[in-house]
Amino acid sequence: MDYLNTKGRIFDIQRYSVHDGPGIRTIVFLKGCVLRCRWCCNPESQEYRIQTMKVMGEEKVIGRDTTVAEMIAEVEKDRPYYYRSGGGMTLSGGECLCQPEFSRDLLRAAKERGINTAIESMACADFEKIRRLLPYLDLYLMDIKHTNPEKHKEFTGRSNELMMENARKVALSGQTRLIIRVPVIPSFNDTVEEIRGIAEFADTLPGVEELHLLPYHRLGQDKYEGLGREYLMDGILPPEPEKMKTLKMAAESVSSLRIQIGG
Repeated sequence: MDYLNTKGRIFDIQRYSVHDGPGIRTIVFLKGCVLRCRWCCNPESQEYRIQTMKVMGEEKVIGRDTTVAEMIAEVEKDRPYYYRSGGGMTLSGGECLCQPEFSRDLLRAAKERGINTAIESMACADFEKIRRLLPYLDLYLMDIKHTNPEKHKEFTGRSNELMMENARKVALSGQTRLIIRVPVIPSFNDTVEEIRGIAEFADTLPGVEELHLLPYHRLGQDKYEGLGREYLMDGILPPEPEKMKTLKMAAESVSSLRIQIGG
């Protein structure tokens, strides 16, 4: 089983998560991302290289190399929680598609052990990389941030055409459950018109039944200081609960999907 020797680079493992797929989950955070979203709460994930970051005044090494065999052994430690809750393993980042072979083989290892699998991904990659993951993937939590290519590029560094095209291809494949998630970011996409546009697009994707609105938060702000970087969203406040309810109703007015706040 050579695939168990596939190497990858991670920066964290989070256990007992209940927000990133069904049940209680173990999240494996992979290094590397092609986007530079202004609000990113894991800026230490963006660079593939191993870094140092100041955490509470102490230098911390961010990133370590591992193998599929080592990671699946860590994931299996939480198997009793999966069994009781219907949970499993979720790959996050960064963008796990920046390490497609490691992601594919880690998902394969989980599936062969009867562990539910999910990824959180922006789908900003050649579809062939995504296609190779699909046989081992139970749930794709896909970010769709905006329908306007220019505004998407202004706030993330990349246009959105490839991601929206891949969303349609994943939906048409019928190989995995697809949920669309929208980070609701003030000054970027928090108007009724913008959320309606995303909901209308999601409603056209075959088999998609849910859309999650994820309110912006500032929990990662201190990491920018630790990395010696400027936090570009300074002064931007999270949306109020009433605003989120208004956006939820706006999405429901143009879509047959189940809309929920949070994920």
